[in-house]
Amino acid sequence: MIFGGLHGSLDSKIITIMNTTPNIILIMADNHPAKLLGSYGNHEIHTPNLDKLAANSAQFNQAYCVNAMCSPCRASVLTGQMPSHHGVHTWIDDRRMETWPENWNALAEYETLPELLKANGYDTAMIGKYHLGSPLQAQNGFDHWVTFPHGHTRDFWGNTVIENGEQDTYDGHIVDYFADKATDYLSAAQRQDNPFFLFLPFNAPYGHWPSIQNPPRNRFAELYADCKFETIPREGLNKAVIDRYVLRLHESGGGLDYSAVLRIPNDVTSLWNYFSQMSMLDDAVGKVMSGLDAAGLTENTLVVYTCDHGFSLGHHGCWGHGQVTWPSNAYASSYHIPMLISHPSIATGERDQLTSQVDLFPTLLKAAGIKAPETAGRDLTPLLSGKPVEAWEDIVYIEQEETRAIRTSRWLYVKRFKGNERFAFGDELFDLEKDPDERNNLIADETHAAIITILEGKLTRFFDAHTQEQFDPWRGGVAKSNSDKPWYWQEVWGEDWQPVF
Repeated sequence: MIFGGLHGSLDSKIITIMNTTPNIILIMADNHPAKLLGSYGNHEIHTPNLDKLAANSAQFNQAYCVNAMCSPCRASVLTGQMPSHHGVHTWIDDRRMETWPENWNALAEYETLPELLKANGYDTAMIGKYHLGSPLQAQNGFDHWVTFPHGHTRDFWGNTVIENGEQDTYDGHIVDYFADKATDYLSAAQRQDNPFFLFLPFNAPYGHWPSIQNPPRNRFAELYADCKFETIPREGLNKAVIDRYVLRLHESGGGLDYSAVLRIPNDVTSLWNYFSQMSMLDDAVGKVMSGLDAAGLTENTLVVYTCDHGFSLGHHGCWGHGQVTWPSNAYASSYHIPMLISHPSIATGERDQLTSQVDLFPTLLKAAGIKAPETAGRDLTPLLSGKPVEAWEDIVYIEQEETRAIRTSRWLYVKRFKGNERFAFGDELFDLEKDPDERNNLIADETHAAIITILEGKLTRFFDAHTQEQFDPWRGGVAKSNSDKPWYWQEVWGEDWQPVF
C-alpha cells in the first residue's frame, strides 16, 4: 500500500507501508516549546528516549500550533479546523463542570479523527488528558477511555483517575499511570485483528503552579539539581504581561491570585521542577516504545510525537501562553511545537518546511487510507519522503481571540482586532531573517507597505475560508464554554455576547 495515495504525483517508492493498515499512536505532551528537546538543540535537558525517536523520525523543525492554549489545540488536532471554526478559543474551564449539559462534548458536531478511524475499522483508545468536555465517559468515538477529571494539573501525585467510567485514586506520579495503561493497551492490542489508534495526551511537563512550584520529588530531580538552565533566557518582565495581570485583577475584583505570571519567570526552582517533569515524560515515551516492541507491533505502527502548544519559559519576559500578555502575543516560543513522525517506511531526518498541527488530521487519515474531509490542514505525506517538494508553501496561521498572525519563512505579521475603541491595539511585522527573535516591530516602516498588504491579504483569505460565523469573534461569533476575555467582546457586540455549550 502506498502511504497517502499520492495519485501518481510522486515516485511510487516514496513511502510504502506494510501490507496491512498501520496502527497509529499520537503522543501529545502538555505545555512545552520545541526547543526544550535535545533533538531540537537543548543541551541541558535529559530526553534520551525522545532523541532516539527523533533519530528514527521525520523531525519537523518549523511546526506550529494554531493557538497557544490547551483545549483549542487539542480540538484543532482532532478536527483539522481552526478555533474560529470549532469554537474552542481558550482552555475549557472545568471548574464550571456542574453548569455543563450532561456528558458535554465540545466537538460533538464534528466527525473527529478517532470517529473517522473507528468508522473505518480501527479500535480507538484515549489514555491521558482530555480537556474537551466531560471526562466521565468516553467521547469522540473512543472505545477505551482512561483519563483524569481536570485540565489543570495541580499536582502530579495522588490524582483521581477514570477508566471506562470507573473512578479510582492513583497515589503515584500520574505520568507513570498513563504510561503503564498505554503499555497494557498495547499488550492487549497484539491479540486483536483490527488496527488501533491510540491517542496518548500526557499532562506533562506542564508549566503552572502549584504543580511545579516547589523542588521536584520525582526520580529525575537530581539530574537538574545543579543545572544552570542557560538554555532558558533571563529577562525582565514584559510590560504586556503586567498589563494583562492588572486587567485580570480588575476582572476578578481582586479576588483571585494571578501573581504567578509575575513570579515564575526567572524562578530557578520552577525550572528545575519543569525540566524534571520533561524527563518523566521522556521516560514514559520510552516505556511506550518498549511496550510497542514487546508486543511485536513496531514494524506496522506509525508514531507521532508532538505537543498541544508551545510555552514561553521566560522568553520575551513571559511565562506561559500566548494570552499571558495583553494583547495576546504571537511569539514563536508560545507556538513553536515539536513534531516527530516515525514509521520504518518514512525517510528519517529533519524537515524545515513550515507546518501546522492541523496538518496531522489529513496526514493520519491518508496513512489509514481514508479520504479526509475539507479542513484547514494540509497533508504532510509529500514531505515524509525526504525528497525536495517544490509545491509546498512555507506558511502557517495562528489565532488567539483578538490576535491573528501569519508566519512565513521570512515574515511574521500579527494583526489585531480593531473593533474595540477602548483597546486600540497596533499590528506587528517582524523580519525573521534579520530579526529571528522577533524584537524589532517594522509595522510603521513605509518601505514594508507592499509586503504588509500581501500578508494581510493572505491572512484575510485564510480566515474567510476556515471560520464559521457563529464561532468567529471577529464577526460577532461566540466561544464554546468560556472566553479568556468575554468583557472585551461584550464591549464590541453587546451584553448578549455569551459563550455557549
